[in-house]
Amino acid sequence: MISVQDWKDTQLVWDYQQMHHEPRPCSVGIGLGSHDLGVADTTVSLFRRGMMPLIVFTGATSRTTRERMPRGEAEHYRDRALELGVPADAMLVEPHARNTGQNITLSRSLLENRGIKVASVLLISKPYEERRAYATARKLWPEVEFVSASTPMTLPEYVDSIKDPRLVIDMLVGSLHRLLVYPSQGFMISQDVPGDVARAYERLVSRGFTSRLVPGGDGSA
Repeated sequence: MISVQDWKDTQLVWDYQQMHHEPRPCSVGIGLGSHDLGVADTTVSLFRRGMMPLIVFTGATSRTTRERMPRGEAEHYRDRALELGVPADAMLVEPHARNTGQNITLSRSLLENRGIKVASVLLISKPYEERRAYATARKLWPEVEFVSASTPMTLPEYVDSIKDPRLVIDMLVGSLHRLLVYPSQGFMISQDVPGDVARAYERLVSRGFTSRLVPGGDGSA
């Protein structure tokens, strides 16, 4: 049972994950693979607005996506973009990444191998992954400027689109856990976490929303 307090806490975490960057034209757009095809849709929308001349879709499969996207997240994103009218020559596919760090490093290698110069990247993720994606990218590709973007929507709208409220809360908790523990492991830059957000996170962990915590971690802040 998801309580009213659980939803209040989840809203705090959701709001914190939003970077509130204004999309602007960048050298390339990188759509980060996930279970959410909305990332592909938003990437296409930004492409149509002239925000980037080239798209990289990156992602293999995970326990969440292997059934719904059996050929890999990036391939399914590319198919979606083709359906929406993006030319095939405006897209590259990076099909091997299995986490956010690999999304960045393998996309970087792909672009470098193609001789494509990158000064700025429009980083498109799920709405609640903006901050995690940004912090990871800044650590692993520091010489490039990153602008975070996602589908503009509210938490209730997102939950309705995914049809699995508990999964959404678990994912939000897991994303924040990574912001707390990964900087010390060298995986991302450190981000300040406000006290009310940290307390909301702790309550959600105590209520059992723990299935997406970093393996081996106890979830404590």
